[in-house]
Amino acid sequence: MNTQDTDKVKGYGGGGVEAVISVDEVTRQAAQIAEDISIEDLDQLVDGEPFVKIDHLNAGYGKMEILHDFNLRVGHKQSLCLIGPNGAGKSTILHSIFGFTQIYSGQIFVGAQPSPMDVTKLTSSEKLSAAGIAYILQDKSIFPSMTVEENLWMGGFLKDKPTEAKQVAEKIFDRYPRLAARRRHQAKVLSGGERRLLEISRALVMEPDLLLVDEPSIGLEPRFIDMVFEILDELQNKDGKTIIMVEQNAKKGLEFADIGYVLVSGQLAIAGRGDDLLSNPKVGELFLGG
Repeated sequence: MNTQDTDKVKGYGGGGVEAVISVDEVTRQAAQIAEDISIEDLDQLVDGEPFVKIDHLNAGYGKMEILHDFNLRVGHKQSLCLIGPNGAGKSTILHSIFGFTQIYSGQIFVGAQPSPMDVTKLTSSEKLSAAGIAYILQDKSIFPSMTVEENLWMGGFLKDKPTEAKQVAEKIFDRYPRLAARRRHQAKVLSGGERRLLEISRALVMEPDLLLVDEPSIGLEPRFIDMVFEILDELQNKDGKTIIMVEQNAKKGLEFADIGYVLVSGQLAIAGRGDDLLSNPKVGELFLGG
């Protein structure tokens, strides 16, 4: 890499820095600033009672354990953003909540107190239909040869009757005229922002309470990133959805979220209000570009 290229490099979280920091170095430095965080500390970040609660979770894939004694708390209608270097276990948290990992020990609860549902051992289908958990995957999860309308119907595949999915799809079209104008078009012709809107909307067909959002800004132009976060803000603050997201653009994610967690090597290193993490110089240096 020449000097000219180095000058243009963006920092880990999207800000400008003078030099590239490797993932290993970010992990090493982040581990040095890790704090001792108790469950009581996490509870204090919750507005009201926890709606999602993870207790002492050890999880991974096959024999590879990624998350180690991990705890999480987020309240109803709150949002939580997970940031950290690549390989820290951020997406594994979403995968564990939705049933894509092997859970060795620990528990995951979702729902209002005093009787939240233990979803630890439920299948992904059970989590979607019974516990109201929806997972919005990273980019390229739509069916390109299907129409926009057909993609939405697919989001309701667990509905008791196909007509129920179609009824919810019509409400979504009423809400998002941008999609309604493309309803008969194949999804492959959509712009990047329209595809992300379709991915989010498809998850809404099952009318979930908890949205797991994996990298909402990935691959999008800035104007579409703003649009997607406006949609998520509306879903949280107008529709009352609880949102847990992974976001590589740490600055954007923390600006959006009520709560922020920094992960390092499968463990929680720092937790705080999103605004507090934005103003934390240690977090800023590693993830926000200085």
